[in-house]
Amino acid sequence: QVQLVESGGGLVQAGGSLRLSCAASGSIFSFNVMGWYRQAPGKQRELVADITSDMTTRFADSAKGRFTISRENAKNTVYLQMNSLKPEDTAVYYCRWLGSGRNYWGQGTQVTVSS
Repeated sequence: QVQLVESGGGLVQAGGSLRLSCAASGSIFSFNVMGWYRQAPGKQRELVADITSDMTTRFADSAKGRFTISRENAKNTVYLQMNSLKPEDTAVYYCRWLGSGRNYWGQGTQVTVSS
């Protein structure tokens, strides 16, 4: 089992920045994917960005050019640096870990961007 602990959410003004962190612990396998998804009330959960243990990344179109994902494998931690935030980014952000056929989610952290 993998446990995910998220931090870094909060309230910011449009144009501001936040950095989310997610630390994974437990049965961490050699290859895995860690990423960030978000969900607003009444909407489906959607990918923001993810990154593999060998540092391959992907981003949602809405995140490209504004967000950066990185990870520190020694700490099993993934980061999401969010810049130029927009009100449309307001959502609960969830950390995800995927590996060896297993899938785990963090509890979510609220990000609110005021206009």
